[in-house]
Amino acid sequence: MSFVSTHNEWDPLEEVVIGTMRGAQVPQVGDDLFAVEFSNYGHRSNVPTGPYSPEVVETTETELDDLARTLKQLGIKVRRPEPRDTSKMFSTTDWATDGFYDYCPRDVLLTIGNSIIETPMVLRSRYLEPNAYRSMLIELMENGSRWFSAPKPRLLDEFYKETNPPGERLLNEEPAFDAANVLKLGTDILYLVSDSGNEKGLEWLRLMLGEKYTIHPCRNMYASTHIDSTIVPIRPGLVLLNPERVTMENMPTFLRKWDHIWCPPLQDTGYVSKQPYSSTWIGMNLLVVSPGRVIIDDRQTELIALLEAKGVETIPQRLTHSRTLGGSFHCVSLDIRRSGRLETYQ
Repeated sequence: MSFVSTHNEWDPLEEVVIGTMRGAQVPQVGDDLFAVEFSNYGHRSNVPTGPYSPEVVETTETELDDLARTLKQLGIKVRRPEPRDTSKMFSTTDWATDGFYDYCPRDVLLTIGNSIIETPMVLRSRYLEPNAYRSMLIELMENGSRWFSAPKPRLLDEFYKETNPPGERLLNEEPAFDAANVLKLGTDILYLVSDSGNEKGLEWLRLMLGEKYTIHPCRNMYASTHIDSTIVPIRPGLVLLNPERVTMENMPTFLRKWDHIWCPPLQDTGYVSKQPYSSTWIGMNLLVVSPGRVIIDDRQTELIALLEAKGVETIPQRLTHSRTLGGSFHCVSLDIRRSGRLETYQ
């Protein structure tokens, strides 16, 4: 029986969703997409919209299938998104857009305890992305899991300020954040304040989760989008950190007592778009399948050696186009169930 039970990023993984590249495209460019993701292109007309190339889609889908097969061999139940047409236009009374992709389930749904939350995502093109998991959500609810949806943000044009400094391009008028802005470490929750998660989103999540959890805002750490190429918990007491973004000053206080692995310079695995969607730090985007056991890009040999020297078991896999697509192993996965219980790790 499938049900939600996750308390941290490292307990033994029992059930997971792995994304897909079927139907993936870069949507039409509105104020939202340009401000949050593509302002470095200078002008909207420079953004290469439309379907990803067949080579990128087919290579990545094969590698996602390989990842799913590896996880199944480890005894983990694997789910995939339901097929849908991301090219269809949809609208509210304020804007219209087409869709994006279902490559990164980590972004759209947040699992905490026995709850699964549809987060108030910041991109209009991802507004309906929970529909790719509708049957799963109903099944999880019927089996006793708590299913919530955050208030849908209006995402008006004036909500986005592309001329603002990085990290300040979302206004604070309504809650908006992606699930990948959040990391679970037992009763301690990290929330990255950035261009994909505002302060109102932090406030809503704190009220939603209640006094059982302590939410630690991560401010002035990484201005762009998600947290999972910045802080990567490996097991209780051990964390991988991005040395360009994390310092002892901006690190959450309780993590200062942990053993730190400062990520070395990573192999540039290349990209096929005009500009990369992710930096080379996407190479530290790991999926932890059990305490001290991680799935990692096989090209990151220096990081693999560093982790293994700390007693971490590595399972090399590959997502060739992770820089092109903006996500690696943590991004393309969503943990539904891990064995273990809620604890405090301080």
